[in-house]
Amino acid sequence: MRHVWSAGTLADDDRGPVIEAPSVLFEIARVSGDDPIIARYGDTDRLALYRRKFSEQTVVPPFKYSYGARIGGQLGWAADLLRVKPYSKSAWISLTAPGEGYDAVPCLVGLAFRVREGALVMTATFRSQNAYTSYLNYLPLADVHAAMAAKLEVERGPMRVFVDVPHLYLSDSPRVFPVMWRPLS
Repeated sequence: MRHVWSAGTLADDDRGPVIEAPSVLFEIARVSGDDPIIARYGDTDRLALYRRKFSEQTVVPPFKYSYGARIGGQLGWAADLLRVKPYSKSAWISLTAPGEGYDAVPCLVGLAFRVREGALVMTATFRSQNAYTSYLNYLPLADVHAAMAAKLEVERGPMRVFVDVPHLYLSDSPRVFPVMWRPLS
């Protein structure tokens, strides 16, 4: 959020004005639901909804697509590839489909898996992401990561995240500020 707030510029969006920042790549050593910031500021009902979006094969309203349907069938292929070639850099799955409706292009467009030093590294590539609600994607992705590591019988390594257009909606500003700037003790 601080990256978007400090390096971003104003832009338009279907849902209102946003601040868009330059692309970002970062690594999370271990994604955990026990994070104190998520515990304090997170929305458990929305998180449950996002977990369904990632696990169910059908579209869960109010979403326009199911990550579960887009990811699920491809994990077996990626696991098979890594069993045959554990050194491979080709275990990428795409979550987009040519010619799909403009309003149904997912924010998460690809996942990559690679085994390095006995652990499964996963990279999530987002075309766009709301920095304020990003945890709603990271926690279900951690479940995908853990399931894939279990399939391959390896440890779970870090999750790498690339976001092409990280952003914050100006309408979320009153909720964003307390997360970014905690009061001094």
